[in-house]
Amino acid sequence: MEFKIYTVSFFGHRFIEVNKQAEIEKELDKLITDLISQNKYVEFLVGYGGDFNTLVSSSIRRTSKNCYEYNFTHILILPYMRAVYKNNIESFMNFYDEIEICEESSAVHPKRAIEVCNKNIVMRSDLAIFFIDRKQGGAYNTYKYAQKKNIKTINLGALI
Repeated sequence: MEFKIYTVSFFGHRFIEVNKQAEIEKELDKLITDLISQNKYVEFLVGYGGDFNTLVSSSIRRTSKNCYEYNFTHILILPYMRAVYKNNIESFMNFYDEIEICEESSAVHPKRAIEVCNKNIVMRSDLAIFFIDRKQGGAYNTYKYAQKKNIKTINLGALI
């Protein structure tokens, strides 16, 4: 019997105030635990760089220690080959289950790559989780895109 993989992506501002981070981690831990327990298999798509991505990846790793079943994959999505990855492949492979370089964003000008990659990730997602507390920037634009494409969204910035 075949089952559907439930795909969850994460997007947020590059910088998050330190006084908000503990509350965000608490909300992420709860969401990730619920997603793992309520779905047969979950694919977590995460970017690299920025405070929110760091909080998400830490939460996935922390939460996974409390899981009885390993029914998820922690996937890093890069918009193009980055030197930090190329020079530290082994470290990245020890932290993430899989690493993908977005083919579509690799083919465009680097100034557009993140936007193209984010749209690609949104279209793969059943759920997109955001931390947005201002109406500007790439994370906000991705949030509006996800809503336009009728992807289910959660904005932790509205909760904290």
